[in-house]
Amino acid sequence: MAGRKVLVTGARGFIGGFLLKRLLAEGYEITALATTESNTEYLREMGVAVRVGDLTRPETLCGICEGIDTVFHLAARVTYHGTRRQFYDSIVTATRNLLEEAAGRIGRFVYVSSFCAGGAGGSGRHMRGHREEDAERKTGTYYGDAKLDAEKLVRRFHEEGRGVATIVRPSNVIGAGSVWVDGMIESIRSMPRFPLVDGGRHSASLVYVENLVDGMMLAASREAAAGRTYHFRDDYAVTWIRYLTDLADTAGLKLRAANLPFALAWAVATVSDVLVRPLGIPTRITRQVIGLTGRDNDVDTTRAKQELGWRTRVPYEEAMRTIGEYVRSRYGRNG
Repeated sequence: MAGRKVLVTGARGFIGGFLLKRLLAEGYEITALATTESNTEYLREMGVAVRVGDLTRPETLCGICEGIDTVFHLAARVTYHGTRRQFYDSIVTATRNLLEEAAGRIGRFVYVSSFCAGGAGGSGRHMRGHREEDAERKTGTYYGDAKLDAEKLVRRFHEEGRGVATIVRPSNVIGAGSVWVDGMIESIRSMPRFPLVDGGRHSASLVYVENLVDGMMLAASREAAAGRTYHFRDDYAVTWIRYLTDLADTAGLKLRAANLPFALAWAVATVSDVLVRPLGIPTRITRQVIGLTGRDNDVDTTRAKQELGWRTRVPYEEAMRTIGEYVRSRYGRNG
């Protein structure tokens, strides 16, 4: 990161918050894009400049990349439900508009995608060993498909010489504020039995947010990362049953699990995707959720390790201690 001026979209989100803290600690001058002035005062108190704009309305982005050295584009619709248009507007259209504004003006465009773009969750098959260069196709999940189409825009941006770009694909990100923390705690304490696909025996394919931010910083700064795509997944040998048991323990809860065979869960989720998803009705019974929790999604991370020197810095036990402090401060003991 040769320059010191950084633009961050999605700065108020889970990953964005951790990225901001790292950038501030290292002395970068940050501008955060926000859709409204609401709930931005804390950013200014941190020393972050705030620019109000809507990524789906290009006229509100004029000049946002002037003087910017590096763009971290994190903003997206990250949820279990929604219509195809909602996902494509917030992911594909938003990325296209930001790329247009960034063309010829910045040093590096870092797009934070997801391993769902490579098929994790939506394909219904195990993804262990999947590499960034392996053939990919759409799976019919709105989130994963939109991320894949946005990646194509970013690659074209780079290949056409309009700017240098790098794509980051995190696996299931955990940390204070993660859906894999808050959402799971809320489900564990509210459900009489927590449904574990295939008994939770498959790898949880986790990456701790601090380790992910390490990778994002490397992706933004290394020359070798230009035009490349990287998977980031920690070397945690942790299954879903272990992770959820450990997470429940941090809140003094007991995980009462019920086994849900993958074939049955996938069939129900497929019907839900066809009948419920197009209506935008909130539901966690989707192929993406079942595929993420019921298949082995340990994608290959060799490229990030060899080209960037990335490693799992924070071990699982330390990550869970930090998450446990957050869980107890937010939920208290016994949920």
